[in-house]
Amino acid sequence: MTDILQLLQEVQHPAKGDQSIVALGMVEKIEQADNAVHVTLAFPKRPDPLKNYLIGAVQACLYRHLPGGTEITVDSIVKDPAKPAPKGIEFNLDQLREVRHIIGIASGKGGVGKSTVTVNLAVALARLGYRVGVADADVYGPSIPTMTGTEDAVIQMFGEDENDNLFVPEEKYGVKWLSVGHVSQAGQALIWRGPMASTALKQIILQTQWGPLDFLLIDMPPGTGDIHISLIGDVPMNGAIIVTTPQAVALSDVLRGANMFRNPQVNIPIYGLVENMSWFTPAAHPEEKYYLFGQDGGVQMARNLDIPLLGQIPLVQDIREGADNGTPVALLDRPDSQAFMDLAQKLAALV
Repeated sequence: MTDILQLLQEVQHPAKGDQSIVALGMVEKIEQADNAVHVTLAFPKRPDPLKNYLIGAVQACLYRHLPGGTEITVDSIVKDPAKPAPKGIEFNLDQLREVRHIIGIASGKGGVGKSTVTVNLAVALARLGYRVGVADADVYGPSIPTMTGTEDAVIQMFGEDENDNLFVPEEKYGVKWLSVGHVSQAGQALIWRGPMASTALKQIILQTQWGPLDFLLIDMPPGTGDIHISLIGDVPMNGAIIVTTPQAVALSDVLRGANMFRNPQVNIPIYGLVENMSWFTPAAHPEEKYYLFGQDGGVQMARNLDIPLLGQIPLVQDIREGADNGTPVALLDRPDSQAFMDLAQKLAALV
C-alpha cells in the first residue's frame, strides 16, 4: 500500500516556518481501503485561518500521487496540543551527607529575635572552632542578609538542569550563609502560597553545596503550619531550639511550637529554650537590670516543658546595632557577646 504519511511530508504549513504537517503532528489519522483514503487533520482549539487551505493542499497532494479514481476525503478535529507534564524538582539529601548536626531555630511568634539569636549563635560556634552553616528559611521575612552584611552577595549556582543546580553559599565571619533573601531582589515581596514557599525552602537547604559542617542552623519561619511540617518532613533535623521573650503572649506560643516538635509524627528533640530580651541594661550602668517584658518567664516555661534553659540574652543596644549594620555582636569580646558564647558552648555540649 502507498505510504500516505510519506506523501504528506510535502504539505507545508505556511505560517509555521514551512514545516510539514507531519512534522507538526497535525496528521491525526489515516485510513486506507481498496480504492479510498481518508485523512483526519488535528487543529488546536484556537482557529487556524489556514485550515481550509491545508485540507485542500492534502487533497491536491494525494490526487497528484495516487491512482486515478481513488476516493479521497479529508476532515479535521479540534485537539489541544500535547503539553509535557511539568517536571517537579527531585530533592535528595546528597548535600547534607557531610553535615553532622542539623538544628532548627524556631519561635512560636515573630518579633522575638529568633534571627538575631541564629546569627550570633552561628558566629559564636565558629569562634569556638566549629564548621558552621546557616540556612535562612524565614521565607516571609529573610533578615539574615542584613544582619550579616551580605545583602549584595552574588550567589553562584552550577549544574546542568533544575535538579542538578546547586547554590554556593556566601562565606563570612567563618560561617556559610544562604538565605531566601540572597536569591530574591532586595525589597521584593515574597507572595508565595504554602507549596511554593515549601519548595523554595527545600531548595535553599537541600540544593546547596554545604560541604563538611559540624552545625547547620536553620532559621525557621515563626509560628507553626504546613510550611514547618513540610520542612521537618523533608529535612532530617537532629533537634530544635526555641527562642522566646519573657513576655506572656510570646510564652503562650512557645507551647504550640514545643507541641509541634513533640508530635509523635514529628518527634524531633528540643535541645532547649533561649530567653531573648531578658532584661534591659543601660550602657552607662551595666550593673542595672530592667525587666521590660517580665522576669524569668522563659525560666518557668523551660521548667514546665522539662527542657534546658540554654541562655538568657539581655536587651542591649549594641546587639540591635550589630544586627542593623551587619556586624554580629558575637564577634566581639564584651559581656553581651559572652552570652552567645555561653549559649554556643552549652549547645555543643548537648549534641
